[in-house]
Amino acid sequence: MLEKLKQRWRVSGLSLVLIITTFALGGSLCGWAGRKLLLLMNIDKGIAWILLYIVFITLLWPISVLIVSIPLGQFAFFKKYIARVLNKLQGKMATNTQSIAIFASGAGSNAKVIIEYFNQPVRENLARIRLIVCNKPGAGVLNIAKEYNIPVLLIEKDRFFNGDAYLPEIKKYNIDMLVLAGFLWKLPAALINTYPKKIINIHPALLPAYGGKGMYGMHVHNSVIGNKEKESGISIHFADELYDHGEIIFQAKCPVSDSDTAETLAQKIHALEHRHYPAVIETIVEKQNMS
Repeated sequence: MLEKLKQRWRVSGLSLVLIITTFALGGSLCGWAGRKLLLLMNIDKGIAWILLYIVFITLLWPISVLIVSIPLGQFAFFKKYIARVLNKLQGKMATNTQSIAIFASGAGSNAKVIIEYFNQPVRENLARIRLIVCNKPGAGVLNIAKEYNIPVLLIEKDRFFNGDAYLPEIKKYNIDMLVLAGFLWKLPAALINTYPKKIINIHPALLPAYGGKGMYGMHVHNSVIGNKEKESGISIHFADELYDHGEIIFQAKCPVSDSDTAETLAQKIHALEHRHYPAVIETIVEKQNMS
């Protein structure tokens, strides 16, 4: 359970301990403050006392955990956490559900993980995968789209780069965000301009190293191994009109041992991608919902 919380909240083991401690101390402070207020009001214990106590602790809990979070260094986490709770209580999450289009060219393992992540009940009002965009008719990701009953848009190069970039079709699904998951074409300016800071890409190396045209998949891993690097990893970034360019949002590292091959390194990188990519997308969606 603790490992799942670490992955969901994308925190270290120490931060998780501090977060749980903040929950506990904040709850205690909240309860203590609620009882003190009732004592000042001189109300006898009974139904009215219980109802007022529930009201007080409901109102005092956010303040209490924020106060406790400051000395424990967790204020930023709880500020975001409380904002999300309030959004849910106010019903904003349901009305601000983000529609995502996944662009993929291959087997679609990352696409499947992302789809499953946002299909969970706890996130179904946060974002939904509405469209799969693919440039290869025989790609495995098309089977995944069929499995999850997600519409597919097959694209061809000339219209994508020299025409309208399929924007009319994409807009029919009211897409708010584009997620690139193994999509091998560079994006045309029409898409970049329509979705500024709303196109996310993942690269199987620590950018700016090992990026650029032709640097994808096993080409990256072979280069890393060939150069005898001691570490590699993933880079999640906002995409622009250049290959593997744009502001970096998140990076995660893994060691590269002397016995590693491009194949074993690829397995390590896939594990990082599946662990972090959906959670980073969730974080970005939450920020957009609160903006």
